[in-house]
Amino acid sequence: MKFPSGPKAYLSAILDLGKGTIVSHVLVHSNNNKLVFDTYHQAIEKTQATHVLLHSGRCYQYISPSFQRLLKQRQFVQSM
Repeated sequence: MKFPSGPKAYLSAILDLGKGTIVSHVLVHSNNNKLVFDTYHQAIEKTQATHVLLHSGRCYQYISPSFQRLLKQRQFVQSM
């Protein structure tokens, strides 16, 4: 997302498909691993979710070894 008079903004959000609500979201000016990790940790803190299917894009943040380790720790399944 680019604002007319400023830098780009990047939004990362996790949606609970069962409830139809946004579980977590982070809006920042830099597209990096911290954006994805912060969104993930915010969702975990709020929901204590288990048996999760996480659908994501194929951006480097989602396929990085460090993010993959986080998913495996919680036994999350990733769909791209």
